[in-house]
Amino acid sequence: MPVPHDIAAETELWDAFAESAFNDHAEPVFNWTQYTDHGPGSELLGDPASVLEIGCGTGRALAYLAQRGVTARGVDLSPVMIKKVTDRWGDSGAEFVCGEVLDFLRDDTRTYDAVYSIFGAAWFADPGQLFPLVRQRLAPGGVFAFSQPPAIPGAYGPQGMYKGGFAGKAMFTYRYSYRPAIWQRLLTRAGFHSTDAQLIEAPEPDHIDTLLVRGHIHPDAPGARAGSPYPPVKL
Repeated sequence: MPVPHDIAAETELWDAFAESAFNDHAEPVFNWTQYTDHGPGSELLGDPASVLEIGCGTGRALAYLAQRGVTARGVDLSPVMIKKVTDRWGDSGAEFVCGEVLDFLRDDTRTYDAVYSIFGAAWFADPGQLFPLVRQRLAPGGVFAFSQPPAIPGAYGPQGMYKGGFAGKAMFTYRYSYRPAIWQRLLTRAGFHSTDAQLIEAPEPDHIDTLLVRGHIHPDAPGARAGSPYPPVKL
């Protein structure tokens, strides 16, 4: 059953997040996990000429790709964050757009070689709506990849999440958590031809791992063939 997303309220939450999370002195970096210098990097996107990051946050990953010659575009719900990242990374060549991700994808007319999310919109948007829209924006041969924490065992589906603990103004959003096999099934239903999902182990024992999920569109889409043309995750 769909949950009642309140976009205005969620925008307020992500504006507050932007004020606390953005660091003017941080450098561009592409890292799928929540741990510094840990895990695979942008090579898991293949070799895209163009990318779209959904929920681009602090913009560091998009700037990293843009500085390497990739046509890089990002969308984020927070106007505060978009102003910060445009001021900081605009000269990298990356483009930053403020918008709600589902509306953005419905209205966008471009296609991309890769769409990705690093603890971003793929965690906070209904996959039943999001995944088919991403599929429409991917060029033949494209890849959709996203990372987020793995689901807590037994806690699956949409879940409410307060910002900043349990004190202060009640700002909240919804996130979506599933077992890896369910993420793959959702991608397949949305029209992706091959999928993979796996855990990247945390650098310290008993710390939180990272779930990395990918869906691929074959170069001869809309036809499908078995197998994936993209490089495996190297841990």
